[in-house]
Amino acid sequence: MREHLGFLKTSSIVVKIAAWIFLFFGVVGGLSIIFGAVAGNPRWMGAVVLVVYTFFFFFLFLLAKIADLLIRIINEIKKE
Repeated sequence: MREHLGFLKTSSIVVKIAAWIFLFFGVVGGLSIIFGAVAGNPRWMGAVVLVVYTFFFFFLFLLAKIADLLIRIINEIKKE
C-alpha cells in the first residue's frame, strides 16, 4: 500500500481543487440565474443550481478527506 501514497496524495489535491471549482461555478451560475442575468429560466432554478453544485462540492470534498484519512492511517501503520 505504501507504493500508492503518491497517487493518493495527488488525487486528494486534485479532487479538492475540482470540488472548489464546482462550488465556484455553482455559486456563479446560481446567483446569475437568481438575479436574472440568464433569460428564460425562473429564479427558483437558481436555488436548485446552488443546491446541486453544493452537494457535488461536499461529496467531492468528502472523498478527498477520506483519501487524506487513508494516507494518515497508512503512515501510522508504517510507524509501528
